Amino acid sequence: MKAYRTINTALQALGRNPMRATLTALGIIIGVAAVIAMMEIGKGSSAAIERAISSMGANNLLIHPGTAASGGVSFGGGTATTLTPQDCEAILQECPAVRSAAPDVQARTQVIYGNRNWVPLSINGSTPAYLDVRSWTDMAEGEMFTDRDVRNTSKVCVVGQTIVRELFSGASPIDKKLRIQNVLFRVVGVLSSKGANMMGADQDDIILAPWTTIKYRVMGTSLTNVNQSSSSSGSSTSTEVNSLNRLYPTSSLNLYPVPSPTQMADTPQPVRFTNVDHILACAQSSDEIPLAIRQITELLRERHRIRPNEAEDFSIRNMTEMTKTLSSTSLLMTNLLLSVALISLIVGGVGIMNIMLVSVTERTREIGLRMAVGARSKDILMQFLVEAIVMCLAGGIIGILAGCGGSYLVTLLLRWPTETSLTAIVVSVMVSATVGISFGFYPAWKASKLDPIEALRYE
Repeated sequence: MKAYRTINTALQALGRNPMRATLTALGIIIGVAAVIAMMEIGKGSSAAIERAISSMGANNLLIHPGTAASGGVSFGGGTATTLTPQDCEAILQECPAVRSAAPDVQARTQVIYGNRNWVPLSINGSTPAYLDVRSWTDMAEGEMFTDRDVRNTSKVCVVGQTIVRELFSGASPIDKKLRIQNVLFRVVGVLSSKGANMMGADQDDIILAPWTTIKYRVMGTSLTNVNQSSSSSGSSTSTEVNSLNRLYPTSSLNLYPVPSPTQMADTPQPVRFTNVDHILACAQSSDEIPLAIRQITELLRERHRIRPNEAEDFSIRNMTEMTKTLSSTSLLMTNLLLSVALISLIVGGVGIMNIMLVSVTERTREIGLRMAVGARSKDILMQFLVEAIVMCLAGGIIGILAGCGGSYLVTLLLRWPTETSLTAIVVSVMVSATVGISFGFYPAWKASKLDPIEALRYE
């Protein structure tokens, strides 16, 4: 009952000057609204940046084969034949930190449709999981090829927007056939636009096809155990097949008919070792990238039978540095906006202190009268402190509504990304109460220390 009477008395005192109370709370309203709006805009911007980073492969891990060498001469990174499709399957099954993985076979050659030709930035042979790894799940038209197409070495492909523009003049390419190294591919889908990457390369200038088709039919490596798909991507290798069957090079006698390159491409034979150029993997989240790298490293060392004191025959690259840089930049901007908004709260708190001091001066006789009839110092302290807290909480509630409405208008009118933050709302209420206590305590303490006799004499 005592608390109720204290709050009721404080509300009556504020009700005697509603305009002054409203103007006093206006500083808190503006400050809280600014904090809510800035945090929601900052959080929305951070989420948009994270989505942009994710679309560029923030969680991606690129697993390269090792370096081949002969006679002390190194052939450079990626020249060894150490990665297989089975490695990719094992990574997906035995590495919990990896969300998805896909093998990758790359080629670069001319693509022809009708009387038009184009050299794509990349021709990638992979599996349907490639789109999940690259966060490229949306198709503009058609559909992605299937795992069955990969197993059957089907001659199907999906193309990027740049290919549609350059080869098909913007018309729908679905069910049309384009030619890669004299192999006809039927277009089954069109990828959504992705734009340029961080290095300025056009990500839409791409053709995706089953990796088995690219490796066995286009690159012509059906009977080899060397990495020709990466070493001769700029030229045709369909007639440069090392079958390892010429036991006597000096003999010119052929015991069996030699199949033509076309026959060899149409009837791929079992191989002793099938390698891929890379393996693309995607971690469950950015935080789990180190764990994913550690799991993949341990698994591949075991599968490749690498002893503890031997160097690895593969390398793993990630985009952690770029992710950290962009995330820190976004966090810096959010904190900067929040700091500016908190200044408004401090200004509002100073305004409350000023008005409360004026109120104490105006109500000196009232304070003296209350103390003369039995009110104690702590009762006077609580009354003025409650008045300050009530003004701050009322301003905080109105400020929350104004801040949420302002961020909604920003999204509606300016098309800026915003995201509702429950944390910002809770923090704003706590900050409002803290400002009321902090800036209202001194005027309340000053009122409680007045001498009753001197207060009654005050004119």
